[in-house]
Amino acid sequence: MSNNNASAVDVTKDQLVRDFKVLVADAEALLKATAGQSGETIAAMRTKVGESLAVAKVKVTEAEQLALEKAKAAAAATDEYVHEHPWHAVGIAAGVGLVIGLLIGRR
Repeated sequence: MSNNNASAVDVTKDQLVRDFKVLVADAEALLKATAGQSGETIAAMRTKVGESLAVAKVKVTEAEQLALEKAKAAAAATDEYVHEHPWHAVGIAAGVGLVIGLLIGRR
């Protein structure tokens, strides 16, 4: 993963966390507002919570799509590497299998 992609993922994670914090804060404000306020205040808070929830849903969908794209790219790169270097891939797999076997055998 390039440094630019890593920073984009970090920004996406940070934005998602901020959006969820806003959503939680709005939900808490809605609960406080419903404790004895007029119907107009409650309706305004419900609208604000609904808007925050919609934004959070969009951000989660975007993050999910980005993760899916990255997983597909990694799978494609792995497939390409295995096709270009089959014996290296076999050696790596054998090495990993040996290490796992040794670790399991020690128990």
